[in-house]
Order: sequence, then C-alpha cells, then structure tokens
Amino acid sequence: MVRDSDSAFRVAEPSSPSSTVVAGFSTFGLAGLTAVDYLADHLDLEARGHVTAEGVPTITPFEAGRPRHPTRFLSRDGVDATLLLSEQFVPLPLADELGRTLLDWMAGAGVEEVTVLAGVPVAHGPDDHRTFYVATDDYREHRLAESDVPPMGNGFLDGVNAALLERGMESDLRVGVLVTPVHAQAPDAEAALRLLETLGALYPIDFDTGPLREFADGLQQYYTELSERLDRSEPADRPEDRMYM
Repeated sequence: MVRDSDSAFRVAEPSSPSSTVVAGFSTFGLAGLTAVDYLADHLDLEARGHVTAEGVPTITPFEAGRPRHPTRFLSRDGVDATLLLSEQFVPLPLADELGRTLLDWMAGAGVEEVTVLAGVPVAHGPDDHRTFYVATDDYREHRLAESDVPPMGNGFLDGVNAALLERGMESDLRVGVLVTPVHAQAPDAEAALRLLETLGALYPIDFDTGPLREFADGLQQYYTELSERLDRSEPADRPEDRMYM
C-alpha cells in the first residue's frame, strides 16, 4: 500500500504490475475510459489493485449488485500490460495530487512505460478524426519510431496527464499520451475505436475491436449519467483538457 502522508489518495496493489501501464481516466467524451474499459472486458482481465480517496467526491460503481472500486488496476497472466481504469471524476485541484500518488507507486513497482488514452474536446474537421501523440523523447524513440502516429501540434496539458509527462521528462519513465478529438456524446465510440486501433498498432496485444459498437451501446446509459455528473460539477473543478491542434 502506497500513500503520501499529505495525500488524499492511496494505492493498494497486492500483485506486481507489468512494466507497462495503459491508463484511461474519466474526462469529457470518455473515449479513453471507454477504450480501456472495453480492453479490460475483452481480454477478461481481473482487478488486482485499486486507488482509494479520502475527502474527494466519489462514486461507487456496481454491476449485478456487486460494488467495485472506481479506480482500479486490471491484469492477468499472459497479458503483458497492466490497465489503470478510473471511473472517478477527480476535481482539477486534486488531479496533480493523484498524478503524484500514481507516479510514486509506479516508481516503487518498477513500471517503465505509461500510455494514456484520452479524448480532447477541440473543434475539428473530418480529416482530424485520427489519433495524435504527446510523448517524452524516450517514449517516441522506443514506441513511436516505426509508427505513423502524428504529433499533436501545440497546446498544453494539465491534471494527471501533465503530472505524468512532467515526471517522464525528468526520469527514466517513458510516458506517452495518445489523444483524439471527441464529440459531445458519451461515450464517443468512434473516438474510443481510434484509440484502440492505435494502441493495437503500437503494442503486441491481441484484441478484436469488432464488438466495440455493441459494447459502447451497452454502456451508453451508464456513461451518459457519468458525463452528466461531470457537467454538473463546478467549472473550477473540471479538467479542462486545454490542448489544441
């Protein structure tokens, strides 16, 4: 169990993670969260750890009457990646604190690479329906050298993604954020599909994106309610996704 004495967050991770973590957080459009949730379901991964929060507005998701932690690590033997799936909306002032907690855990657990899947609510045309990256130099050299994923033009990140990238620039941790434009509907299944296709091109993880539409339709009501919860949050607490093409 990892916890900074001044932090509202703590990590309870009972088993050793993979050296690679793929993450999706609860942000507007929910494309990254949908993509990671689908991947966990399709690969039949199991929860092997979680993050708890004290003094933070939270949710307790449940299925078939069984509650689960909103932020959890999922993996299984034979899959060379640990997924970090966070259904909990974290107010912007606390996002950096969550990022530091995750980074402290990664440093102690031997994680070498982090890939974050995310959607950005930016104005875009049909030609921009693709995945872009923002990544540290070592991530680009190790993971993107042979790919055709283009860089995001310019802008800046905040919250957990910014904390991860900042640590990546100052350490041996390779960090890449794969981003794609999202629409207002939640979940944006097309955006989630783009992220998954890009992930599949970068990693030797075998999965089928065919059932994604059906999967996304099944989650529509659940994630619509989650999106409405984000919309009702105070503007100062929202993750702004301030990144521009």
